Formats: sequence, structure tokens, C-alpha cells
Amino acid sequence: MNKPSMLKPALLGAALVTLVGCSNYVKRVDFDAAMAELQSRDSAIEAKADANAAAIAGLKQELAEKFARYDKAIAEMSGKVRVNAMAHFDFDSSDLRDADKAALDELANVVSNSHPGSLLTVEGFTDAAGGSGYNKRLGQARADAVRDYLVSAGLPADSVRAVSYGESSDRQVNAGAIKDDGMANRRAAVIFDRIGS
Repeated sequence: MNKPSMLKPALLGAALVTLVGCSNYVKRVDFDAAMAELQSRDSAIEAKADANAAAIAGLKQELAEKFARYDKAIAEMSGKVRVNAMAHFDFDSSDLRDADKAALDELANVVSNSHPGSLLTVEGFTDAAGGSGYNKRLGQARADAVRDYLVSAGLPADSVRAVSYGESSDRQVNAGAIKDDGMANRRAAVIFDRIGS
């Protein structure tokens, strides 16, 4: 066999090895394009991160300002309790209505969590229908119903008292109103005699 005929397969083999070995390499143009795309994505992510950081800083500042206002309001209200706790009753009834229980639950929660040691008095009232003795007893039954509910909601029994004013004319909301018109008079109001700390 002569050398030129042996050289052909050797050159062909070397060419194949070179081609196969080069197939794992990326062209510079493709590499540069991929790097440019990655850098563009990286820049977009950095821009979003900067925008998010700025938004978070703004929210922190806004929250700090709101908390400062709340702290000021709390300081101004120190020693004061503002809870609307009133129950109204149907005519000739001392049964608590479901509509009033949420306000009583809120009151019990506020007193238990923020003002333990408070002393409350529940004042019971009626409208002017019926005799004064009957109304005094009905007003007491209404005050007792609210008192018992507050105790069942977690207030200590010795911290809630109940008293009746019956149909007392100087305490009527709508003077002389009875039956359908007298709902405002048929009530039990919760009064703070002492506010606990």
C-alpha cells in the first residue's frame, strides 16, 4: 500500500475527530447573543428589585406615620373607654335580642383584655306602659339579663352589677313612648363606675 492511499483515511479520520470535537463548542456570535440576553434579564430583575425596595420603603414610612397617629390618639384617650354597649328589648320582654349580643361581646372583650379590674353597672329601663312596680321588676330582669350575658362572656361576676330604673321619666329617651314607639326606652345600658388599668 502506498503512502498517499494510507494518508487519505488518516486525514479523513482527523477531519471527523475535529468536526465531532468542535460540535460541543458555541460560536462566538451565539455566545455573545446569549450573554446579551442574560444581561438584559439581569438588568430587568435588578430594576424590579429596586422598584420593590422603593415601594417597601414607602409602605414602611406610611405605616410609621399611621402608627404615630394611632399612638397619639391612644395617648389622648388614655383612661377613657368608648364602647357603645346598649341592649334593647321587645315589649314586655327581658329576653336579650341576638342583634345586641355582638356589642356586648365586644364590650366584654375590651374590658377583659384592656381594662381588667373595671366595675360596671347595668341599668335596666322600661317604657311607661304598665304599673311602676311591674316596670321596676321588668327593668331589673333586663339589667340582670345583660349582666348575666357579660359574666358568661368572661367578666368576673363581682365586677358587674345590675340596677333597675323602671319607667323613670327623667331617664326615658322618648318621653312617654310605649309599645312600638317605645323601643328606645326599653333598654339596658352599661355604665363604667371604675375603669381598670
